[in-house]
Amino acid sequence: MTEPSNVSPSTLSADRIEDELAKRLAVDLALMCVRNTFIEDLHAGTAPSSQTGDYSDVKVVTPYGEIPWVRASRISDDEMRRLMKEVVDKIYTVLLRLNDPEFIERMDNYSRRMTRKWDAPQYLKDWF
Repeated sequence: MTEPSNVSPSTLSADRIEDELAKRLAVDLALMCVRNTFIEDLHAGTAPSSQTGDYSDVKVVTPYGEIPWVRASRISDDEMRRLMKEVVDKIYTVLLRLNDPEFIERMDNYSRRMTRKWDAPQYLKDWF
């Protein structure tokens, strides 16, 4: 694996990457670096049901009282820290391996199989 160059993120521009490649890479990164992480463990629990549909009728019962579902935190600080570390490490690894065709092909083939029902990425013109 080659070491990262001294390229500044500010030297990268959107016109350097083709639209279709950007879409594939976005989906690949979302699947491999976000979806396939500790977030799956958090997602694996039992989801509550709501008769009202807005969850205003759902409460979390604790030894110290009830918390309305819409006000309850669903991820602890430690879980968020663990998730973000895993996401950053995976994105960093992918970025370092962008020049490894076998890695990219393997990641993209897996991603294409796993994301067939996902919506296509949309460009967010006014984001950030």
